[in-house]
Amino acid sequence: MSTGSNSLIWFRKGLRVHDNPALEHACSKASSGSMYPVFVIDPRYMDPDPSAFSPGSSRAGVNRIRFLLESLKDLDSGLKKLGSRLLVLRGEPGEVLVRCLQEWKVKRLCFEYDTDPYYQALDFKVKEYASSVGVEVFSPVSHTLFNPTDIIQKNGGKAPLSYQSFLKIAGEPSCAESELVMSYSSLPPIGDVGSLGVSEVPTLEELGYREDEQDEWTPFRGGESEALKRLHKSISDKAWVANFEKPKGDPSAFLKPATTVLSPYLKKFGCLSSRYFYQCLQRVYKDVKKHTSPPVSLLGQLLWREFFYTTAFGTRNFDKMKGNPICKQIPWKEDHDMLAAWRDGKTGYPWIDAIMVQLLKWGWMHHLARHSVACFLTRGDLFIHWEQGRDVFERLLIDSDWAINNGNWMWLSCSSFFYQALPPSPTIYNRIYSPVSFGKKYDPDGKYIRHFLPVLKDMPKQYIYEPWTAPLSVQTKAKCIVGKDYPKPMVMHDAASKECKRKMGEAYALNKKMNGNIGDDDLKDLRRKLETDGESNIRNQRPKTQLKYLMRFDEIDIYKN
Repeated sequence: MSTGSNSLIWFRKGLRVHDNPALEHACSKASSGSMYPVFVIDPRYMDPDPSAFSPGSSRAGVNRIRFLLESLKDLDSGLKKLGSRLLVLRGEPGEVLVRCLQEWKVKRLCFEYDTDPYYQALDFKVKEYASSVGVEVFSPVSHTLFNPTDIIQKNGGKAPLSYQSFLKIAGEPSCAESELVMSYSSLPPIGDVGSLGVSEVPTLEELGYREDEQDEWTPFRGGESEALKRLHKSISDKAWVANFEKPKGDPSAFLKPATTVLSPYLKKFGCLSSRYFYQCLQRVYKDVKKHTSPPVSLLGQLLWREFFYTTAFGTRNFDKMKGNPICKQIPWKEDHDMLAAWRDGKTGYPWIDAIMVQLLKWGWMHHLARHSVACFLTRGDLFIHWEQGRDVFERLLIDSDWAINNGNWMWLSCSSFFYQALPPSPTIYNRIYSPVSFGKKYDPDGKYIRHFLPVLKDMPKQYIYEPWTAPLSVQTKAKCIVGKDYPKPMVMHDAASKECKRKMGEAYALNKKMNGNIGDDDLKDLRRKLETDGESNIRNQRPKTQLKYLMRFDEIDIYKN
């Protein structure tokens, strides 16, 4: 058994060697002992669940599990080059950590601080045990640029609720001028691992999955090496970095996405240090004469991440409508059939369906594509609860992140954060992404749709976004009969969006009248009122064959131009 000043570095997020303060601290304090790099496979997160709507576990789709395994394999490879390795164990993480501390006589436990509620609860228990047996705990903030606790304290104990107020309070991050530890010549040795059942990083097959689990896998590979490669490729084009401006970009670009696709490496798994990314961007900005600025610049996107992390950490029930003080209370409807059709890419709107199929197959899609399908599900057409859409994204996205996923769904459903939009408007919910014209603006030939919906690959371009308007002879020639080979539209967009606006208007009025203090009975009463006030059953209405979608004036806005 190892003796001396043994350290344990517990990897959860932060799956990298570069700029990892927890790893750095564990190394510096283990000079006279051993260092144990540990990752715990939680069966609840990783074991297959045959009852789930898509391949994967009960909590994650198989694309994200595969991405995680690739990230772990890459981390293990990096550690081995430095004379160490990743020790993989299996079980409930808190219980496994306690056994490791006991068996390996650990004196120092190091892990990255995490604001997610799951890790907050888990870390409290682990820290409590460590303290009781005299184990030093070092848990630095390194997944984010700022410590959310510091920002909240500076704001009088409350989370800032607007991006601009967050920027004003946050200022420049402490890492701006810091020298980051990017590499090591070697790492302390691993001691005797005893009988704890340590293994190598498992394969998908060893976890119980099949390699043919899906007919198409995500093209994005996990790991620190891939993250750094992708980062350096992006920042090598200084003009592109300098001119980057969100929300501009082509959501239909799939062979070469119109973004960095760094989000899985930054947000979910920490394969890329946000502090290193920040420094790289600052160096580019110093080298160019002119560049875009927050909130639309690349730096602005990194700071949006910080804003959502801080707001999520400082807001109770952030992942729910009920009991969430910053979330509008809206009587969303429940319709499991409609939800399933949206989730499975069977709404009858090719633009929406192609996006959802890309999500199912790749675990990723462009941010504007996410906006389109989120709006369609909630305030745009179906009026289904944002929490249900959130759950689908949480499962399928390889870059799903608790704070950002919940924040974006509240925003896109106009339940919160809607005042961030430009220009500001009390009726921001009137601005709806058209499931027809929005995608057509970027991809008039429908190449994106043809790729992800091959059933429509031979449909003429004038009908590719509205195949139900094609004459039967055209549908026959294209080998795609609407209603047989491809579904009819589940709702009539013009009628559905009008009805959604009416409901949102009523809900906003009630929230204003009650000052946000709306209970379950209030929502039930409003739901009944909406129904009795003439809510039409749009579900079975179908567009007429030659119907053309005419956009209302209030739908021609920043989302379309």
